[in-house]
Amino acid sequence: MSETTANLELPYILPSQAQKHVTHNEALQRLDVLTQLTITASLSTPPSDPQEGACYDIATSPTGTWAGKSGKLAFWQDGDWIFVTPREGWRGWFLAEDRMKIHTGSLWATYDAVGTPAHLGINTTADSTNRLAVSAAATLLTHDGNGHQVKVNKATAGDTASLLFQSGWSGRAEMGLTGSDDFAIKVSPDGSAWTSALSITGQGQVRMPQRPLVRATRGGGVTTPASGSQTGFSTLSVNQGGFSLGASVAGGGNRLVVPVTAPYLVCLGVEANPSGAFSVAVKVNGTTIVASLNDNDPASASYGNCAIGLALLNAGDWLVLEHTGATPLDFGYDKTELTVVML
Repeated sequence: MSETTANLELPYILPSQAQKHVTHNEALQRLDVLTQLTITASLSTPPSDPQEGACYDIATSPTGTWAGKSGKLAFWQDGDWIFVTPREGWRGWFLAEDRMKIHTGSLWATYDAVGTPAHLGINTTADSTNRLAVSAAATLLTHDGNGHQVKVNKATAGDTASLLFQSGWSGRAEMGLTGSDDFAIKVSPDGSAWTSALSITGQGQVRMPQRPLVRATRGGGVTTPASGSQTGFSTLSVNQGGFSLGASVAGGGNRLVVPVTAPYLVCLGVEANPSGAFSVAVKVNGTTIVASLNDNDPASASYGNCAIGLALLNAGDWLVLEHTGATPLDFGYDKTELTVVML
């Protein structure tokens, strides 16, 4: 029969043994240390003034009274060291490192309560796509002393690294690197059709492909509109964001229809060969002037003029040009034309 237990190496009281209390007390000392195992530190050299009951993990190449005891536990009791061999599965709290470790059978390994699970759901169920899932009123990510970064990484430029915002599990907005290395913001009314609202290149250029913007002209070269007549537009040389041509105008061309309610900058360019007094005005819904130009403007020349106005326009409003006098106007791109942009 062995004189010690198999796991904790506690000494047995043997038959007819004298001074049984010595053996019993030694077993109690070992239990006192090992049942709530707290390891002060991993050392190779015994401390010069250890505290009663202190326990140490003996590191590699030990010296002094620990020589040849590498890998064992040493605890100080009654002025002497007691050595115990840790077993696979033992757990110990390492004070110097402030962490739990588990013995593997050959060394102490840091204990990770979570580990590296394939899925992690917090108050909900994770799956193979959403491997981390959180169901809560809010999720807080904060600093640990200074700043804090949330990193979303993708493998190649053609992949996606983004934040997706949903309503009823259907996408409504997305921002990030979606299919390129340009930062983009996209929106959707139904989670199926997506529109890019903004993109920023790596060089900092900002594009807003859905911002209402138009350059509209009647075309047809030099024309002399009748005084008091209104003319529209037939050519949209630049058009984004939904501008369209509406009903026909008596003086020629079509109404220019506004797509979105917003403030707009309106720029009227006129190229004229005046034969007398004249004016050209931009009217909203055929009544309200938002920009106008005439031959009496002090800053204007007789050939090539521009007037700028600011207007709050509603979706569905329409714009036309109204003329006074009888002056030949050259309609065309960068000649007599109207530029409108949403601010």
